[in-house]
Amino acid sequence: MPVPKVMGVETEYGISVKGAVDRDPVTASTLVVNSYRDRERNKVLWDYDQESPTSDARGFTTDETVQNPDEESNRVINDILINGGRYYVDHAHPEYCTPECLDARELVKYDKAGEIILNISRQISEDVLGKDTRIIIHKNNSDHKGHSYGCHENYLMDRSVDFQEIVDGLTPFLVTRQIFTGSGKVGYENGSDPAVYQISQRADFFESEVGLSTMVDRPIINTRDEPHADEKRFRRLHVIVGDANMSEFTTYLKVGTTALVLTLIEMGVIKDRFKLMNPVKAIKSVSRDLNCNGRISLLKGGDWTPIQIQREYLNLAVKYLSSTADPIAKDILEKWEFVLDKLEEDPMQLDRHIDWVIKKRLIEAYMRRFNLDWSDHRVLMLDLQYHDVDPEKGLYYRLAKNGQVERILNPGEAFSAVTDPPESTRAYFRGMCLKKYSQQIHSVSWNSMVFELNSSSSLNKIYMQDPCRGTKELVGEILDGCKTADELIKFFDELSK
Repeated sequence: MPVPKVMGVETEYGISVKGAVDRDPVTASTLVVNSYRDRERNKVLWDYDQESPTSDARGFTTDETVQNPDEESNRVINDILINGGRYYVDHAHPEYCTPECLDARELVKYDKAGEIILNISRQISEDVLGKDTRIIIHKNNSDHKGHSYGCHENYLMDRSVDFQEIVDGLTPFLVTRQIFTGSGKVGYENGSDPAVYQISQRADFFESEVGLSTMVDRPIINTRDEPHADEKRFRRLHVIVGDANMSEFTTYLKVGTTALVLTLIEMGVIKDRFKLMNPVKAIKSVSRDLNCNGRISLLKGGDWTPIQIQREYLNLAVKYLSSTADPIAKDILEKWEFVLDKLEEDPMQLDRHIDWVIKKRLIEAYMRRFNLDWSDHRVLMLDLQYHDVDPEKGLYYRLAKNGQVERILNPGEAFSAVTDPPESTRAYFRGMCLKKYSQQIHSVSWNSMVFELNSSSSLNKIYMQDPCRGTKELVGEILDGCKTADELIKFFDELSK
């Protein structure tokens, strides 16, 4: 049975330091994250006990040992945000995780808030290091030196759906959706076939169909079984194939269409009807097919274009979901059809909408102006500059400022998402508690909060096992009426009697 598609995105940002002070990426990432930290929340820990990265959705646990950071390191690398999200150091990258959102438009807003947070962090860090040092942060997925970093999506699903049905129903969609979700990339990496320009930044790095890892032998379908919710009712589907997007329109369509397809899978209407002969080969070939009309072999016979496969998913969504769709879902369906129609006519018609097309048009104009070819190093720099989170340097922001890209959000709307949590999920409870009771919060995870009370020497944990609860409607008045965490815990204790 379909459940509400609560969703979120985790983005690892690329980082480099230029100037008088030489910093490695880990040190630079730590500086950037710590520069943003509110001193009032400085002591709040991230609760790693609630994580299980070695659990596999296929029913087993790997033998890999996971070493959680000690308390001091925990505080250094984590910042739990008052908007309900998380900001932390992940290996050599600053990573921003949006709070849980209930629809695609809300997610776009909180994804864009992440860019603002990273840029504020960059500015503060540069002030610390001095005027001769510049920190460059890119919202992209490749350093063009063979290293890829992720933009992972998360979707709430019904636990009762067989995981193989998810694999069969979702894989063809993910392989082909890049025609409207790709960020575009100059060149190729990871020993893949040559290309001067690709649709996707991530496609070169996928080497298997299904698996648990996100770092090596990357799978199209990730099997991490870490629900961050009631594991008997819910599954958190961890999608790792997507590109990090600058275009609001692209992000909106990416998460919106995926949520609709997952609902269709929960309804049992897709099964394996679009199963591909070779998904790993297909994801790379689609990325190199700038006309989007190359053929992909299906296991049950026939060769289809990615547009044809996407249109079949769209037709199913219209058939089964349009009559009950809310306004945002209806808008997603309309934009999905619009994009497929334009891709079929001429992909370059989407040079205001889709990242890979916007970037391609921008680069080609620059190449014509200066008589360059794709191998020129300035073309590669242009690719990177498109993703720069500094509004004064980033080429996407320049286009947006000049009204040359389609927007989903109203001007300035993302700024409110920097400090205010979504009102429609449990992120509201988390964010508001951090605003009101930060001095009494010991640790936080996605599905729990641990409080240190003035009236007790023991820790008190509140579980949030349903992502659709803890909303403003359900807890807003309660939080308004409790001045301290002691009062809040007392209220819930009395409620449970």
